[in-house]
Amino acid sequence: MKGTKRTTRWAAAALAAALTVSMAGCTGGGTSSSKGSTAASKDASSAQSTAAAAKEGKTLNIWCWNDEFQGQFNKFYPNVKEVAKDKSTTTLKDGTVVKWTINPNDNNNYQNKLDQALLSQNSAAPDDKIDMFLVEADYALKYVDSDYTLDVKKDVGLTDNDLSNQYQYTKDIVTTKDGVQKGTSWQATPGLYAYRRSIAKSVLGTDDPDKVQEQLSDWDKFNSVAAKAHDKGYKMLSGYDDSYRVFSNNVAAPWVSGTTVTVDSNLMNWVKQTKDYTDKGYNNKTSLWDDKWQADQGPSGKVFGFFYSTWGINFTLVGNSLKTPTKEGGKEEVGNGIYGDYAVCKGPQNYYWGGTWMCAAKGSDNLGTTKDIMQSLTCNKDVMKTITEKSQDYTNNKAAMEEIANSDFKSKFLGGQNHIKLFSEVAPKIDMSKAGSYDQGMNEGLQTAFKDYFTGNATIDKAKENFKKIVTEKYPELTEIKWPS
Repeated sequence: MKGTKRTTRWAAAALAAALTVSMAGCTGGGTSSSKGSTAASKDASSAQSTAAAAKEGKTLNIWCWNDEFQGQFNKFYPNVKEVAKDKSTTTLKDGTVVKWTINPNDNNNYQNKLDQALLSQNSAAPDDKIDMFLVEADYALKYVDSDYTLDVKKDVGLTDNDLSNQYQYTKDIVTTKDGVQKGTSWQATPGLYAYRRSIAKSVLGTDDPDKVQEQLSDWDKFNSVAAKAHDKGYKMLSGYDDSYRVFSNNVAAPWVSGTTVTVDSNLMNWVKQTKDYTDKGYNNKTSLWDDKWQADQGPSGKVFGFFYSTWGINFTLVGNSLKTPTKEGGKEEVGNGIYGDYAVCKGPQNYYWGGTWMCAAKGSDNLGTTKDIMQSLTCNKDVMKTITEKSQDYTNNKAAMEEIANSDFKSKFLGGQNHIKLFSEVAPKIDMSKAGSYDQGMNEGLQTAFKDYFTGNATIDKAKENFKKIVTEKYPELTEIKWPS
C-alpha cells in the first residue's frame, strides 16, 4: 500500500495474452464443458473438490512487496504456531509452512517478478506454486481481470454472509464487470488530513479537531489557512503530490472511454492549486516518499499537515515523528520527537488512498488454508477489532469499526483522539464508480508530466505535451487526449 509504482504495459499485455491461452480449457474458476447431465457435472465437481482438499499442500506460498502484511499475519492470524528467526517462513498449527516471497516494488520490480511467476504457474513444482499474492488498488484490475485470480466465493469458498460486513468499495475494487469478486482485504483506507496540533494553535488559535475542521472544510477555506500558515512561517503542505489523491478521488468520470483519454477538470484544479502553492511558498517543494518529505513530518518539520489514509498514520507518520527511531532504541511515546502532537480532521473532501487485497492464485493446492486465512483476517469481526485496537490500522469490518468508534478508544499518537470515529464516517462514502484499469499509469503520468511546470522549468502547454508523450508510449492503443476548456 505504501508508494505504489508504475505498471509496465508489456508485462500486463504479456500476462493477459498468456493467460488467455494457458487457461483455456482449465477447470476450477471456469465453466465445465462436460457432456454429462447437470447432476453428473455437480458430482464430478464435488469429487474433484474432495480430492483437492485431500491433497492440500504443506507449503503455502504468499507473494507481497513489503513485510507489512507478513507482520499482521504473524501477529493476528489465529493459526500461527511459530515464526522463523529470519521471518522467511511461518509455521501454522497444522504443520503447513507459509513461505514468504517479498519483492520490493521499486521500478515495478514486484509486478514484473509476479507476472513471470504466474506465467510459469502451470509448470511449477507443487511447493513452488503461488497460492496467494497481494495487490494494490491502483493495479488490482490487471490481476482481477486475468484468469490467474480465483473467485473468492465459488473457488475459495467464502460466502455472502462472510463478506457482509465489509465496506462495499473494498469489494468493488476487486470485482470483474461480470460481478465476480477476485480478492478480499482486511483494510479499508479512507483518508483524513493529519495536522500538527502545535502549528494549528499557532495559526488558528486552537488544535481542537472539530474547530480545525470548520476552517478546513472546503478548498477555499483550506487555501485561506495556507496563507495564514505562510505568514506564520509554516507550509500548508510538504510537496507537489500531497493533495493529489483528494482531487483524483473526486473526478466526474473514469480516465478512459473507448480510445479517448479525458483529463478531468478536478485534476486541473490540483494543477492550479499546486502551481499556486509552489509559487507562493505554501509548500516545501518535496515529492512523496523522498527524504525531505519524510523529514517534514518529524521534529524539525514546519508543515501544517499531510493528507493520509489509515495505513499512513500508523505505519508511516508515527515513525517519521520520532526523534529517536525504534530501530535505534527509541520508543513510540510522548516525549520522543513530536509523538502526540498530531491530530486528524476530515479536510475539504472525502477520499481514500491505497489498500492491500489478497488474491488466491489459479493452480494453488492450498485453497483450504487460503479460505481460512481470508475468513480470519478479512471477515472475522473479533480478529479485525483486535487488529485495530493493537495496531490502529482501520480494518474492513463495519460492525467492528462502529463498536470502536462509539467506545472510549484513544490514540496516544494523536493526543488522545479517537480517529476511528472519523474514519468510520468517511469510509461508507467512498465511491469507486470512476475507477478503471488505467488509473495507476494515468495518475502517475500526470504527476510526472506537470512537475516541471510547478518548478518553472516548463510551460503548462509543454507539460500537456509531456503527458501526451507518456500516454502514447505507455498506451499506444489510446488515440486522443481531451483537456477541460
